[in-house]
Amino acid sequence: MTANAAFAAALTTFLTVAWLAGALSFLAPFKTVLFHRYGTVIVGGILLLFLNLCALYYGVGRWLFLRDAGRKLRHVDEQIRTDDGLHDDLRPHLLSRR
Repeated sequence: MTANAAFAAALTTFLTVAWLAGALSFLAPFKTVLFHRYGTVIVGGILLLFLNLCALYYGVGRWLFLRDAGRKLRHVDEQIRTDDGLHDDLRPHLLSRR
């Protein structure tokens, strides 16, 4: 899930930077001066955008894909603890933990 969030954030960041580069093409004659003076600020802003998008996509992914995980795990746990749900090989290991 983390890799998917990072990939989506990188893709969105790349598309945003590409769109901004097209929209700010009138600044092309001054790019040397701009990158020399404000390069660290530009890179910091892009990094901040990437990290915020990564956190956003990770949170949305957890909300969408892990919505019912607790309910499902509780159901499986209750089913395993019944005598019919235990496999014969697992019974001694699980019953000793009770």
